[in-house]
Amino acid sequence: MPDILKKLAELIGFLPGIGEKTAVKLAFFLLKSHPSYLKKLSETLAELQDTVHECATCGSLTDKQHVECEICRNPLRKTEVLCVVEDYLDLVSIERLGVHHGRYHVLGWVISPISGTSPSDLHLKQLFQRIESEEIDELILALNPNIEGEATALYIDEYNPKKGLKISRLSKGLPNAGFIEYADEITLLSAFRGRK
Repeated sequence: MPDILKKLAELIGFLPGIGEKTAVKLAFFLLKSHPSYLKKLSETLAELQDTVHECATCGSLTDKQHVECEICRNPLRKTEVLCVVEDYLDLVSIERLGVHHGRYHVLGWVISPISGTSPSDLHLKQLFQRIESEEIDELILALNPNIEGEATALYIDEYNPKKGLKISRLSKGLPNAGFIEYADEITLLSAFRGRK
């Protein structure tokens, strides 16, 4: 195999969920692709990190020309319900269901001493500021049902600045140590609707 194809296959192989065989197939697919497609792909990859940034309000992702994401800018979203998720992919999974009509707060990570992630590494300060300054009636903790998710939920519950705020969790329809972004829609919908 030519060196450039090997290098491309190795780079593709770093992507999550891509094994060696798939990486090689994708490298050959790109080799045989139309030059205009390759040019567009190359330009998009080059622009990716410069044109996407975090929403100033919730920590989600948005285009460079906007300070806030589409959800935070939407006046039809319920402002009194705030759903806390670990990352953007969890937000996308919940949005796909169409069951949550409130707003979100993306933590960016979860508390994990093993990974060296402490509360100060998360967007917890911003979350607590939102709880104090916005009219929030319910905080939905949509965190993965694993040790790190549980530790983060306990931290939020303990340091929540607004006593009496309703804090709900997704029901246990999600498997232990499962990930929200990988849950099928029926399981995730059931967990969201059955929150306590």
